[in-house]
Amino acid sequence: MADQIPLYPVRSAAAAAANRKRAAYYSAAGPRPGADRHSSCCGWLINICRRKKELKARTVWLGCPEKCEEKHPRNSIKNQKYNVFTFIPGVLYEQFKFFLNLYFLVISCSQFVPALKIGYLYTYWAPLGFVLAVTMTREAIDEFRRFQRDKEVNSQLYSKLTVRGKVPVKSSDIQVGDLIIVEKNQRIPSDMVFLRTSEKAGSCFIRTDQLDGETDWKLKVAVSCTQRLPALGDLFSISAYVYAQKPQMDIHSFEGTFTREDTDPPIHESLSIENTLWASTIVASGTVIGVVIYTGKETRSVMNTSDPKNKVGLLDLELNRLTKALFLALVALSIVMVTLQGYVGPWYRNLFRFLLLFSYIIPISLRVNLDMGKAVYGWMMMKDENIPGTVVRTSTIPEELGRLVYLLTDKTGTLTKNEMIFKRLHLGTVSYGADMMDEIQSHVRDSCSQMQSQAGGNNTGSTPLRKAQSSAPKVRKSVSSRIHEAVKAIVLCHNVTPVYESRAGVTGETEFAEADQDFSDENRTYQASSPDEVALVQWTESVGLTLVSRDLTSMQLKTPSGQVLSFCILQLFPFTSESKRMGVIVRDESTAEITFYMKGADVAMSSIVQYNDWLEEECGNMAREGLRTLVVAKKALTEEQYQDFESRYTQAKLSMHDRSLKVAAVVESLEREMELLCLTGVEDQLQTDVRPTLEMLRNAGIKIWMLTGDKLETATCIAKSSHLVSRTQDIHIFRQVTSRGEAHLELNAFRRKHDCALVISGDSLEVCLKYYEHEFVELACQCPAVVCCRCSPTQKARIVTLLQQHTGRRTCAVGDGGNDVSMIQAADCGIGIEGKEGKQASLAADFSITQFRHIGRLLMVHGRNSYKRSAALGQFVMHRGLIISTMQAVFSSVFYFASVPLYQGFLMVGYATIYTMFPVFSLVLDQDVKPEMAMLYPELYKDLTKGRSLSFKTFLIWVLISIYQGGILMYGALVLFESEFVHVVAISFTALILTELLMVALTVRTWHWLMVVAEFLSLGCYVSSLAFLNEYFGIGRVSFGAFLDVAFITTVTFLWKVSAITVVSCLPLYVLKYLRRKLSPPSYCKLAS
Repeated sequence: MADQIPLYPVRSAAAAAANRKRAAYYSAAGPRPGADRHSSCCGWLINICRRKKELKARTVWLGCPEKCEEKHPRNSIKNQKYNVFTFIPGVLYEQFKFFLNLYFLVISCSQFVPALKIGYLYTYWAPLGFVLAVTMTREAIDEFRRFQRDKEVNSQLYSKLTVRGKVPVKSSDIQVGDLIIVEKNQRIPSDMVFLRTSEKAGSCFIRTDQLDGETDWKLKVAVSCTQRLPALGDLFSISAYVYAQKPQMDIHSFEGTFTREDTDPPIHESLSIENTLWASTIVASGTVIGVVIYTGKETRSVMNTSDPKNKVGLLDLELNRLTKALFLALVALSIVMVTLQGYVGPWYRNLFRFLLLFSYIIPISLRVNLDMGKAVYGWMMMKDENIPGTVVRTSTIPEELGRLVYLLTDKTGTLTKNEMIFKRLHLGTVSYGADMMDEIQSHVRDSCSQMQSQAGGNNTGSTPLRKAQSSAPKVRKSVSSRIHEAVKAIVLCHNVTPVYESRAGVTGETEFAEADQDFSDENRTYQASSPDEVALVQWTESVGLTLVSRDLTSMQLKTPSGQVLSFCILQLFPFTSESKRMGVIVRDESTAEITFYMKGADVAMSSIVQYNDWLEEECGNMAREGLRTLVVAKKALTEEQYQDFESRYTQAKLSMHDRSLKVAAVVESLEREMELLCLTGVEDQLQTDVRPTLEMLRNAGIKIWMLTGDKLETATCIAKSSHLVSRTQDIHIFRQVTSRGEAHLELNAFRRKHDCALVISGDSLEVCLKYYEHEFVELACQCPAVVCCRCSPTQKARIVTLLQQHTGRRTCAVGDGGNDVSMIQAADCGIGIEGKEGKQASLAADFSITQFRHIGRLLMVHGRNSYKRSAALGQFVMHRGLIISTMQAVFSSVFYFASVPLYQGFLMVGYATIYTMFPVFSLVLDQDVKPEMAMLYPELYKDLTKGRSLSFKTFLIWVLISIYQGGILMYGALVLFESEFVHVVAISFTALILTELLMVALTVRTWHWLMVVAEFLSLGCYVSSLAFLNEYFGIGRVSFGAFLDVAFITTVTFLWKVSAITVVSCLPLYVLKYLRRKLSPPSYCKLAS
């Protein structure tokens, strides 16, 4: 028999089933792949190229990575966009993808052809080289920073357990099958199954805020088979494996089995989500040992993040469109010139020369100016004292902040501080607010001492006391005893564990000596899976009843007088999102009384408690104040009742079919006619100034959507308290839908409502988007506010992309945790808040701020200024190119359509740089409204979203101005200087420079001292160059026999003629501007006056 036993490990039942399925699939699908090889050879090759690696379920042997059947990805984190080889091609592609840059590349390359050469090479290559150098340097710095951040995470050291003991291992070298030890407060490096912990209970808490945004701690349970092993090294003396499902995105579920083979019979344990430790979560208590099942790209956290995309601002796209229009104008103008020439000689060469002559229509300095402008706006944001700590991480899109229509925000940590504070206790007849807690404290003290004296006076034992109590007639309890009952229920019904940090300086032994453990108050911290629960237990401590210790079977309380009460935990019914309540059955060790305590949401509890007339009304009142409410109730059980319940409960827990339904039914048999004790209200504190900020954004015409991973009740509550939903608005809560029909009915019901906020859960949203995507988005966009709760990170990102596709408007995402990264990267503009949940969001964002309230100033002031300034700057630079091209056209047409440049190379370069650059660039300091005004009247922001500062209309106005001015300057120079024809260049160029300087002055709305300096500096540069560089002021390559003499420039004739031309070109525009200001002033002028 022995020789027939196969030596390879037996796969688990699940794997065998999977193989059978695969075989069945192939037999149904016809011949096995390869049967008809010749016909599908090409198809096979294409599939190989296209195919992503198929994800499969896996069997992982404990501590034996070498037994893995296939190759798994490396466990390294990579956020970089490029590598060494793709950096230069990648950056060049991103640059030349823009029409503007591509056009310059072609123009510059044409200068290598002798027949087409006009002027000097540097006039074309210098600006282009400068733009590329600046861009590459910026990208390289960003890329290097990302590389450093990744390297830091990948080189974190962990302990790996091997047969020879512990060895250190880098995070990036961890493999599937390794046994990894993670200490308290360390990040979990990869997805693992939890095998052992140093905690006695066999469970530990982990913080998952970087994964799902919830800051409450999650309880994880070790596999009991490995937790029971006597020592750590025994993990290698057993033969066991984990069978895990294929990697997937869902962070809330997991299916697998643990099998130990070296026992008879083999031990099988089913694994669920509570046995897993996902990567990017942090161990909050104890030390844990796990076996790695997924690494790198296959971990849940990486599968839930999207690749960062290169963001391009709307303004850049609009300018790109305008440059295409200019290019068409350029081609048309050149063709007209060649046609008027009469297609003589090599006309196509002349056509190309004209294209080059007029190439200044599209100025290369446009990109340089805009990129430098963006850098200046970024610097201004970081230097603004009103929003300290702001960091601009993506310097290419500051104008986006001025065009936003949708703002999508996270809740926990973004709108709220995630600090819970107990605010109210309501007993039905009397309500206690935060200012009356000392009254509760005295009631608790009185009733505790009263009970103590009763117990002391009755020394005969506890049984007679109970009989006496139960036979006494029911009288109305005093307020003191009712308060005491309520506080006792709150302090017993929860899943909070008090933890004692061992003090620094105390020797190591006391940590393990239970008897000496320091139960002093300043040493105690509470751990729980929900901050609400911690707030409740901290409040009971403040009024005198303190939870001092807890394990899986018992709890100890300390009364104000220092007496310790012990309770035995008989059953615990945890909170679930379906039941919306939690319960506990405890036995008081001093009196042997058994009590069933329960607390939960009012929806769930109202049918369970005895009839009363105040619960619903008070819950509504508290919710309107923005408090999270919990109803607390109790029921006394006799020993017989409890024994009967326990036997039924155990039986239900062992059934194989419909287990959860049967268990729920047994528990529900207890939940009848419970005595209502009290109603509690806890406040999740909002971040500073959230209400005024949301109010301001709403007035600015921005629609706010809240996307959160939290529960529906909590989300609705915060939406009300933060005034995301204004007091007068109704809230429509979208019912849970699971099928197409239900979604259809619910959408119709919602369509009938007007002006009401929408609250929808992630599951229902998924169903609606599957069947009625267009209809749903259309309806949701009409709502004043939308709240999506129980959203996964990928859902958040999907909502952002849906809004972009359906509305075509600009979106902004705000978040503070790792779960918001996908949404931040998907939005047109991502803002990260450095908060309690770490820095992951702020590092991935385009703008990082320290508080939510800073968003108001960031959008109203900096967004407005960046957009307005860039629009003015872009159009002015285009005007500067158009005016000189108009002069060139006039010049060529006067001189028999000769393709000769009007100005020499140096003058052309000087014109775009030293003579006019400073005044034109000083437009980045211009502002139409003072910051205080912009903050006071957020309605001004609405105008920006219409995009009127830069449109085809404004562009055409600038084109007409350029044609008018260029024509006047050139014709004026030719008419007035009939006799001294050689001086045309000097005169027209001087008038051109003066016109440009005056036009800057005309465009400016608010003067800054630097603007004045720039104007005079440029004028000074020009005058001095007239004196020193006079040989450039001739016409063509050869000036007609005479160099410009300085004597001529200083004559009165020269001065008055130049002045006359300049006045004719500029005065009408000043008059028009004045009339327009008087007759139809823009909205901000009305405010300013």
